[in-house]
Amino acid sequence: MSVLLAIFFFLIVGLIVLFPFFYFLGLWIRALASKAKVSVPNLIGMKLRKVAPALIVEALIRVKKAGLVDIDTDGLESHFLAGGDILSVVNALIAADKAGIELSFQRAAAIDLAGRDVFDAVRTSVNPKVIDCPDPTKGRQTIDAVAKDGIQLKAKARVTVRANLDRLIGGATEETIIARVGEGIVTTIGSSESHKLVLENPDSISKRVLDKGLDSGTAFEILSIDIADIDVGDNIGARLQADQAEADKRVAQAKAEERRAAAVAREQEMQARVQEMQAKVVEAQAEVPLAMASAFRDGNLGILDYYRIENLKADTDMRTSISGDSAKDTEK
Repeated sequence: MSVLLAIFFFLIVGLIVLFPFFYFLGLWIRALASKAKVSVPNLIGMKLRKVAPALIVEALIRVKKAGLVDIDTDGLESHFLAGGDILSVVNALIAADKAGIELSFQRAAAIDLAGRDVFDAVRTSVNPKVIDCPDPTKGRQTIDAVAKDGIQLKAKARVTVRANLDRLIGGATEETIIARVGEGIVTTIGSSESHKLVLENPDSISKRVLDKGLDSGTAFEILSIDIADIDVGDNIGARLQADQAEADKRVAQAKAEERRAAAVAREQEMQARVQEMQAKVVEAQAEVPLAMASAFRDGNLGILDYYRIENLKADTDMRTSISGDSAKDTEK
């Protein structure tokens, strides 16, 4: 009985020991056939360290087949544990080696951990890409600028860039390139004396913008800036002048209305003064009979004097009436 228990115990122990070997047997044979030597204990250690052994072996096979000898499993594991995409890094290293671009595993891993697509960066470095300016996906189709003669121009540009692997970490993205090129186009058109000069020589925009060194601090190197299309827009200068004239007219109308209101107020004030003076005249005329009555009572005015005054008034009224009739006859 004890012998059977011992045999059973050794069988169990053997199965436990051999199970990992058989579990990783296929993966180990694949690595061995590809000359990517990885021991079974190393595969078991990867599993215990929560690293995907199949992914590491796949990456190591690609590295060995491409002839890259400075990459081992420790570097691949550390990059995987750091959250990187080891297949993207390996593909980038292979592409860079085939294209003759110097790129180390440490730099490729750093670019990948920085959130950049290192494989796409290598492809862009080998095969430059074209960026539309402005970006049509952002809702704008043209870059609008106004020349000094007031004519608006609508331009489209295409920027050919190549990835700069040395500046990829910390370098600005495509949005910065688009913004800088757009600013350069607006500045160039705005400094032109006439829109006709720009239409005659659209390549002058490309030259002036390219001379500004817009790729400094970015992850790209600008190879060329080409003006794909340029159209004439609105006459902004004339519209601004019309708007200014309309504003000046409103200001003048407001000032004229202010002067008219002041004149009306002055006229009403003078009419009030006239009525006030007429009231004073009426008041003074009302005092004349009183004064004459007082003169009679005091003996300063006699009855003959009073009649002389009345005759004088009648004579004056008659002369006034005659002169008025003569003036009317003359006018007729």
